[in-house]
Amino acid sequence: QDQLVESGGGSVQAGGSLRLSCAADKCTYARNYLTWFRQRPGKEREGVAAISTSSGRTTYADSAKGRFTISQGIRGNSAYLEMNSLKYDDTAVYYCAEGLVWDGDRWSDVSEYTCWGQGTQVTVSS
Repeated sequence: QDQLVESGGGSVQAGGSLRLSCAADKCTYARNYLTWFRQRPGKEREGVAAISTSSGRTTYADSAKGRFTISQGIRGNSAYLEMNSLKYDDTAVYYCAEGLVWDGDRWSDVSEYTCWGQGTQVTVSS
């Protein structure tokens, strides 16, 4: 059952920006990572950016480095994804997820996450 709530998606021209938000205060499982995933048309879900809720350390997919910034709210029950210089290939449904990830190298493995949102659509026109 989805218990995270994403918002902020929409349509934007290439080169534009969007800020996604995730309300993460309703999941009951233990977690140490808040992560943004996306699923592009015809592709598997992939990790975009993650943040450790304890240390604040961030990790990014190569496609997101230098353009996207993940952050968390002061109380650690929300997450944000600032997306700049958007490209057509960024078009996807973006999901927020939280989980207990002990091996940081597995941050983008969907099986590490126990709580998900319903997703928010981001459409970038070229």
